Amino acid sequence: MMKLYAIPVSLYCAKLRIVLRHKNLTWEEVPPPGGYGSETYKDLVPGGSLPALEHDGQLLSDSEAIAEYLNELRPEPDMLPGDSLERARIRERSRFHDTRLEPALRALFPMIGGERDAEAVAGKWSTLSERLTQMETLLPETTRCLTLADCGLPVTCLWIGELTTHFRKDPILSRRMQAYLESLNAHGAVSTELLQYTPRLKTWMASK
Repeated sequence: MMKLYAIPVSLYCAKLRIVLRHKNLTWEEVPPPGGYGSETYKDLVPGGSLPALEHDGQLLSDSEAIAEYLNELRPEPDMLPGDSLERARIRERSRFHDTRLEPALRALFPMIGGERDAEAVAGKWSTLSERLTQMETLLPETTRCLTLADCGLPVTCLWIGELTTHFRKDPILSRRMQAYLESLNAHGAVSTELLQYTPRLKTWMASK
């Protein structure tokens, strides 16, 4: 059985759980030994990143690398379909999410709870809004199937909705993005993850 090193509220771990479910794979989920960021875990995964996957005695880290591995391991349903250009577009969207959109969201985490600089929040919120608009330009006109590029977006946008309320900001999820998210939620792997992830997110927010 596959072993997934993860923590419940991690966005990248949620992304990978969607892939695992969509591929109808079975896995055991365990916390990083010694805790996230510990030297014990870094002895196992030198970069200390989450998630990490152990399979057949081999260890992989980085959610994008693991997702592509799983897609090749279990070819159906294909989450990287189409010709070489379409596959490149999927990778483009997935990397934009991981390297541009999600980091812009994460930049707001230190400002959750307690005293905060309203001007600093406004600046980072503006950057997040800009990244979201840029992400939207990369979306396909139709969603024929769930792809590797789609697995991080639902949870990231769930966070955006939660922080919109927390920071008392005007909504920045456009109608088109909301429609796209609804189409993704039609997939059982996505809806199941969101059903389980939402209370974890609310509990984390309450703790701050």
